[in-house]
Amino acid sequence: MTTSPASRPRPPSVERVLARLRADGHGVRSHDSLVGAVQEVVVDERARLSGGAAPRSIDELAGAATKRLEGLEAWLPPLAINATGVIVHTNLGRAPWPWLALEAAVTAMGSLLLELDPETGRRGARYRLAEDHLVALTGAEDALITNNNAAAVALAVGLAGRGGGVVVSRGELVEIGGGVRIPEIIRRAGAKLIDVGTTNRTRAADYEEALVGGRAKLVLRVHPSNFVQSGFTEAPDAGAVAQLAHRHGAIVVDDLGSGALLPTERYGLAHEPTPSERLELGSDVVTFSGDKLVGGPQAGLIVGRADLITRMRRDPLARAMRPDKVTLAAVAATLSLYRSGLAEAEIPVWRAIATPLDALQARAAILLSRIGDAAETVALESTIGGGSLPGETLPSFGLALRARSANGLLADLRAGTPSVVARIAGGRVVLDLRTVEPDADDGVGDAIVRALEGQPSNG
Repeated sequence: MTTSPASRPRPPSVERVLARLRADGHGVRSHDSLVGAVQEVVVDERARLSGGAAPRSIDELAGAATKRLEGLEAWLPPLAINATGVIVHTNLGRAPWPWLALEAAVTAMGSLLLELDPETGRRGARYRLAEDHLVALTGAEDALITNNNAAAVALAVGLAGRGGGVVVSRGELVEIGGGVRIPEIIRRAGAKLIDVGTTNRTRAADYEEALVGGRAKLVLRVHPSNFVQSGFTEAPDAGAVAQLAHRHGAIVVDDLGSGALLPTERYGLAHEPTPSERLELGSDVVTFSGDKLVGGPQAGLIVGRADLITRMRRDPLARAMRPDKVTLAAVAATLSLYRSGLAEAEIPVWRAIATPLDALQARAAILLSRIGDAAETVALESTIGGGSLPGETLPSFGLALRARSANGLLADLRAGTPSVVARIAGGRVVLDLRTVEPDADDGVGDAIVRALEGQPSNG
């Protein structure tokens, strides 16, 4: 015999549950937040009762509302340990910040002299320690910080003026990530794209026709930092392009993408052009990212001629693209580590790149002693990632785990606390220690043991 709707139990009123919450000491919360949580719980209870479930007491309903409110306070995203071997992992937040940047960001959360002259007490120049560091590190006349490199490129392209021609090699009309393409940035900046050369071969002479008579106001060079061309290819000499552009009164903008501030060839990697090199070769403006090879927060870093930087700073769009005080402080702290000679030791990206192989082998052996027969140490290849140095690898070392289900073990590692993100190679779960901070090794070992214990037996 089914229960008629009229005879089914009903949940208590919202007001009765609210009264219990207030009695339990939740009066400090706003009335609207309490009402919203209770209303959601009462709706859920009504659905439970219509399905034949036993009614919950007012205390139980108040407890459920409390859990909902407390869940809203869980603001931290889930933290992860990167054991993939990809040093700048886009899906894991790109470059992990150095501790000095974290400390600077926390300090900047309070009040600070952001735009106040301490001597006069009046509004002064916006805090520019990060820009001063960039000038010192690159030899530029001036610098500007934006919220990301796409914004930096957009501001730089805007130097061509409304309807001004921007000449780009066809081999550099790239997509820079997130579906953002160079032709679209040029169009949205109000400029006109003029493409020259071919996809695989462009020479300096190819720019001549576009520059004659001021048809193009700006030459944009885009470093292919997230792909490699090989075979029958040719790229124009940067210095020759700059000389040609200047002869016709055009501005040269170099977008380096990743933007290394240390010589990558020192670590067995291909040479990555540096901002200072491009400025020396005649570029007027160079843009690059703060959260890739620089190893700090997401930011667009612009260096170059003082008059052009001033024009970009005065662009109405610059205000929409500028970073907040926390990012500025963290960028300044990151750059200060380069100036003080501590980048390799203190910036996680460069610490990972510079770690010697024997140190990784020693750490792998210690972890293996904890895990036993379910694992073995293996030689691996790490990549830079994050659209930096495509195709380049570094020899590395780590662990390979045996399990009945490699995908299941991989998922268990991700779902644990801490979440350990690894990869599958040769049918086994592989953890690359080059991208794991040494002080996280114990957490990785604990996570592996727990995940293996949850796997079905191989027997």
